[in-house]
Amino acid sequence: MTTCSVSRLALASALSGVLAAAPAAAYDYIADIHTVPASAGQTPEAATGVVFHDLSRDGVRQDDEPGVAGVIVSNGRDVVTTGADGSYALPVRDDMIVMISEPAAWDAPVNANGIPQFFYNHKPGGTPEALRYGGLPDTGPLPAEINFPLIRTGADDQFSCVMMGDTQPYSNTEIGYVRDGVLDSLLERDLSDAECIVMLGDVMGDDLTLLPRFANLFSVLGLPQYYIHGNHDYDFDATSDAHSADSWRNLYGPNYFSYEIGDAVFIALDNVIYPCGPEDNGPGGRDACIDPDRVTYNGRVSADQMAWLEGTLANIPEDKLIVMLHHIPFVSFIDSNTGRHQTDNLAEIHALLAGRPALSFSGHTHTFEYLAAGDWFRGWEEQVGVTRLPFDHVVGGAPSGNWFQGDLGFDGTPMSFARGGTPPGYMVIEFDGPDYRLNFHAANQPPERQLALSFNTPPFRDWFTMLHTWQDELGRGASEIPPVTINDLPDVKLVTPGELQETVWLTANFWAGGRNSRVFAQINDGPRLEMERTQPGNGEDILAGAEWADPFAAQRQMTIGRYAWQSASGEARAQGFELWQGAQFGPVPPQGMSAGHVADSSTHLWRLEMPADLPEGAHIITVTAVDRHGREFSDRITFEVRAERPNPYWDNTLWEQARN
Repeated sequence: MTTCSVSRLALASALSGVLAAAPAAAYDYIADIHTVPASAGQTPEAATGVVFHDLSRDGVRQDDEPGVAGVIVSNGRDVVTTGADGSYALPVRDDMIVMISEPAAWDAPVNANGIPQFFYNHKPGGTPEALRYGGLPDTGPLPAEINFPLIRTGADDQFSCVMMGDTQPYSNTEIGYVRDGVLDSLLERDLSDAECIVMLGDVMGDDLTLLPRFANLFSVLGLPQYYIHGNHDYDFDATSDAHSADSWRNLYGPNYFSYEIGDAVFIALDNVIYPCGPEDNGPGGRDACIDPDRVTYNGRVSADQMAWLEGTLANIPEDKLIVMLHHIPFVSFIDSNTGRHQTDNLAEIHALLAGRPALSFSGHTHTFEYLAAGDWFRGWEEQVGVTRLPFDHVVGGAPSGNWFQGDLGFDGTPMSFARGGTPPGYMVIEFDGPDYRLNFHAANQPPERQLALSFNTPPFRDWFTMLHTWQDELGRGASEIPPVTINDLPDVKLVTPGELQETVWLTANFWAGGRNSRVFAQINDGPRLEMERTQPGNGEDILAGAEWADPFAAQRQMTIGRYAWQSASGEARAQGFELWQGAQFGPVPPQGMSAGHVADSSTHLWRLEMPADLPEGAHIITVTAVDRHGREFSDRITFEVRAERPNPYWDNTLWEQARN
C-alpha cells in the first residue's frame, strides 16, 4: 500500500527565504497526517479514512493501531463522528478542508513549529486566480483515505491557554518588537500548565511571507499554536471570499476549526468576509460593501460555517464550556455604532449557544474590553440585533498595542498604549472544568501590575482638548509645530486648591476590569472610597473626551518623539518611522497619535472626585482593584496640594543675584 505525507510549510519557506529552524523547545509529537492515494482512474465518492491511535508516533497508520471512536470530523460544512473502529465518511466538496476536532485527553501531532496537524486541504486545480502569496496549489485528486493520527495524553480539567489579539507585524522590524515584548515576557512565566497558545487574528500585517519566522519564534514556548484568520491575514488580491483565505490555508492551515481540552471546547471562526458585497450592505459602514470604488471586508460568519457550527455543537455535551475564538468581535465597545466591525449574525450564534456555558474571545480593535454578561452599549441592537450579553465577550487587546506607535521604552519596544489605555500585552486564561479565570498582563511588566493611576486635572483637560483638536483637524504627519506637547502639560500629580474646586479626578485604569469588578481608593489613612466606572454598560453611548480620558495613557500617546528622528544615512525609509504597509510617519515635529487612536474612552477606567478641602502638602493614595473572582490588586500614587503651582523650569534667580 502506497502512502504519502503532506507538507504545508514548503511554500512558506520559499516565500520568506528563511527555512524553519529547529525550535528551542522540542515538541513531543511531530508528525503529519497519513493519506492513501486513490488507485489510478478511481475517483472516491466520499472522503473516508480513520482516526487512529498512533502508537508508533510516526503519523502513519499501522495494522495494529486501533481507531478512536466518537471523534468529530468535518468537511467544513457537514459534520460526523467516527464509528467504533475510528472510521468516518463525508460528502465530497470541490473545495474543502477535511479536519478533525481534537478530542480531550488526546493530542494531534504538530509540525516543527508547533502548528497542529489535524486537517487536509482539498482543492483540485488550486486557487483559480493568481494571488501574490501563492494561494492554494492544486491538491490533486481526493485520496482514497485521509487518516488522522492521535496520541493518548490523559484528561486534565485544570489547564491554561495563552491568548493574544493582534500581533500584526508589517515588517521584520515589527516581528522583533513582538519578540522583545510579549514573547520575552512569556518566557519569564511558568507555563507548565499551559496547553495552547491562541493568536486571535491579524497574526500578520498583510505580508504572509513573515509567517514562518513568526511561527518559529513562538515555537520556543513549546505550545501548540492555534491561529485565527483575520482581516490582515487574507489575500487582498482575491476577487471572491471563497478564495481569500487560500494562501493562509497553504501557509498555516484551516481558517476555521475546533478542538477540545478538558471540559472546554474551542471553536474558531473566520468571521471576515472579503470582499464583501450586496448581501453585507447595512448600517454602520456596511454601505462600503456596495461602493464600486472600494474593496473591503465585513464581519459575518458564512453560511457554510454556520452549518458547520450547528453540526459541531450538536455533537458536544451541553455542559461543556464553549470557547468561541474569532477575529472581529461579536460586539465591541469602541465600535458599538459600527456594524462592519462587529458580527452581523450574532443573534443567530447566540441562539445556537443558548443554555450552554460559553465565552467569546476576539481581537481586531486593538483594545482590551472585558464585556461581561449583562453589559450593553447603544448601537448593538441596531447593528447586530442584540442588547444585554448572555455570556462574557472579551476583546483581547494587542501585542502591537496601537499599531506599534509610541516612543521606545526600556526594552526597546514602542510604548503603544491602545485606545482604551491598555498597554501592549497578552492574556493567560485559566480553565478549571467548565469554569475559567482571565488574566491580562502588560508586556515586560511584572504580572502583578494590573493598574495605571493618574489624575484628570483642569490643566490636563485644557491641554488634552487643545492638542486633540489640533491633531484631529490636521491628521497624522502634520508638518506644523503642535500648539503644545507633553512639556507644556502641568504636573498632573500636583494640584492647587482652585483646581480641586474645579474638579480633579483620581483615575485608575484596571486593564482587566469589567462590569463585575470594583475599585477602591484610600487617601492617606482615610476611609476606603469606592471609585466609579466611567462606562457603566447599561445601554448608554460611548462617553469620550477630555473628561473621560485616561491621563496615564494619553500623556504617552500625544507627544511622540520618533516622528522627528532623522539621520544622514541617505536611507529615506530610515527617517521618522514606518508602520502599516510601509506608511511613513515623519520626519516632522513631534506630535501624537491620530485623534481616533487616543485613550479618550474606556470600559475599564474608574475615577474618584477628589475632596475639595484637602490640606496642602504631600499625600499618598492606595488603590485596590477587586476582580470578579475576588482577587485584589493594589498600587499607590503620591500627589501634592500646593497653594499655587511652582515654576516647573530651572530658576536661576539666586545664581544671577550671586553673580551680581
